[in-house]
Amino acid sequence: MSARIVVAGVASLYASVGVNGFPLGYASTSAPRWMEFGVSGTATHVARVQRSLGDGVRLCCPVGGGVAGAVIRNELCRLGLDGPGVVASPESSLGLVLVGPDGKRMGMPHVDPVDRFPYPFDVLREQARDADLLVLTNARFVRPLVAAAARLGPPIAVDVHRLAGLGDDYDRPWLDRAEIVFCSDERLGDPLAWLPAMFARYPRCRVAGVGLGARGALVGLRDGRLVEVGAVTPRPPVNTSGAGDALFATFVSTLLRLGDPVAALQAGVLHAGWKIGHRLPAAVSLDAAELDALRRASPPPTAVRRWDR
Repeated sequence: MSARIVVAGVASLYASVGVNGFPLGYASTSAPRWMEFGVSGTATHVARVQRSLGDGVRLCCPVGGGVAGAVIRNELCRLGLDGPGVVASPESSLGLVLVGPDGKRMGMPHVDPVDRFPYPFDVLREQARDADLLVLTNARFVRPLVAAAARLGPPIAVDVHRLAGLGDDYDRPWLDRAEIVFCSDERLGDPLAWLPAMFARYPRCRVAGVGLGARGALVGLRDGRLVEVGAVTPRPPVNTSGAGDALFATFVSTLLRLGDPVAALQAGVLHAGWKIGHRLPAAVSLDAAELDALRRASPPPTAVRRWDR
């Protein structure tokens, strides 16, 4: 049975550009190795993944007019994501990703045009009616909506990305209210020291996940279980942009579908590893049957133990 998921956050028109390496040297003209355009942004990528996996997704995001807005709207329509939650705003979000030969990327999200947009809560409330989950990304315009959204009933999930320790004041609205919290280990410190502190400080949190980049990912559960899954890349990495979004979105979708955190984390790691073998990872996704088949054919290294011992 498919889940009903509301995803709130940014939809952006992105250019992805292959460069020869980092750091970049100055040149008045430099031909890229390759260049692609697509519609992404955290919320859009999450929504695309979950729709591909069979969920009923309602996307809540602002989209402006002009050329960028027209391209974004057209793509959301093509994907079946341009519903009542996509509201008109003065401008659209844009972005640029520079990608090295090894797949490492440098993202340049230009989200200022939507950061201060007053997204109407009544639209979010209507989209949340009968939903199974609210994925509230940590976009700045979503922040004022989180407290009221927590009173609507459906549980909240968030990927706060580069979290430092137990989070700063900016992240607090999400951390105080989310049942599922994911982040990157980039600024986190020791994930195994973070998990017990996280569960102690934020009593609503029941699942805490950490993306470990090339080492895979781990998930801690409030009941003391710890699931660790090693990275798998079916194809050589081309562009690692959005790997964390794919991990999070797939984990949440699979957890809702199967109720098994081990299978969910395996699916998330595999899907992220498969996606980064493409120039535009956000534009390609496996469906649930394809992902399940990949997990059976190439099960990633997995360990289940306890974080509370």
